[in-house]
Amino acid sequence: MLILTIAWRNVWRNGWRSAVIMLSVAIGLLAGTLVLALYKGMMNSRVQTVIRCETAHLQLHHPAFREEYDVRYFIPGLDTVLHLLRQHPAVREIATRSIVQGMLVSTTGSAGVSIIGIEAEKEKTVSSLQQKLKTEDVSKFKKNQILIGKKLADKLNIEKKHKVVLTFTDSAGNLVSAAFRTAAIYQSDNSSYDEQHVFVQGEALNELLLTNGQAHELAILLHHDDSADSMKQALAKRLPQLRVSDWQDLSPETHLLVVTVDYYSLIIMGIILTALAFGILNTMLMAILERSRELSMMLALGTSRQRMLGIVFMETVFLTTSGAPFGLVAAWLIVYYFNVQGLDLSSMGEEMLSSFGFSRIVYPEFPYEKIPDILLLVVLTALLAGIIPAVRALRLRPAENLKM
Repeated sequence: MLILTIAWRNVWRNGWRSAVIMLSVAIGLLAGTLVLALYKGMMNSRVQTVIRCETAHLQLHHPAFREEYDVRYFIPGLDTVLHLLRQHPAVREIATRSIVQGMLVSTTGSAGVSIIGIEAEKEKTVSSLQQKLKTEDVSKFKKNQILIGKKLADKLNIEKKHKVVLTFTDSAGNLVSAAFRTAAIYQSDNSSYDEQHVFVQGEALNELLLTNGQAHELAILLHHDDSADSMKQALAKRLPQLRVSDWQDLSPETHLLVVTVDYYSLIIMGIILTALAFGILNTMLMAILERSRELSMMLALGTSRQRMLGIVFMETVFLTTSGAPFGLVAAWLIVYYFNVQGLDLSSMGEEMLSSFGFSRIVYPEFPYEKIPDILLLVVLTALLAGIIPAVRALRLRPAENLKM
């Protein structure tokens, strides 16, 4: 207790200098925490885009379908599987999809696309299709119509009511071509997805594929994100004849991005605190130099070098940690504001953000789960910054310093 009291009083020997260091720590933590909050908001937004607009929480396929995308690999026992899923309380909505890889041809060009046959009403919920269409009503989607992504439409100069031709191979191995008219142009937060996927009525596509009443994919939207993993394991045991995939399996690049950014955010915080450590180190060395006679007197009067070591380390810890609460509280207030109002990143380039699947409006989220790691980094920074001043204090020679 005596060591703590002496260390705290020593911190305020030079109040302005100590205040500047504490302010530096607070600003450093403020900046670092804001970066973490921004990254967390962007990653959560990307994950929600993947789940709500692209893959859903889970998907069921024939085990070989995703390897070859052969239209003959449809889901066996579809009605039984649907009945089982609809009875599960965790399931919010299920969408059946028919999928084939093909070529879209217009008067201005052509492009390879994934052709997805859907039930429009189901896709309203599972893939937020109504939101992607902005003002169009997805329920008015007709059998001979097609929905095309904005990126693809811009690339091929396709507009609403334009005629396009889809060419693909049916389940009998025959080459099929069919004409469709553009019903609407949809736009999501992922322009790459918009460029590669087109939607038609599932019934119309199944007739062309000669797979009436079948589906290649079941997209499952759950009530809660946290139940995806347990639901995946349960379905894998219950339906061994099918391949059960969650959003991490279906969008591995997004999962890798989330994990990578999670590590990078802590590295950024470490870099900020390392820079602050040099300022703390300089301050403590100056304090040791200014009080060399006083410290020598304490050693001459019988203060142990272990206790001297403790005093120096505690001064460093007090200097570093005293500014931390102010920085974290300020960060929480700023993050709270932008979490409600949203942060517009369109100045960074809306097209660039969309190409990576990010929305231009981001809602930063305070990284509560990283606060223990941040505080641990702060304490480690204090201890590391205190090593050299402590060694300097231990090397003081009372006999020489007291002669001065």
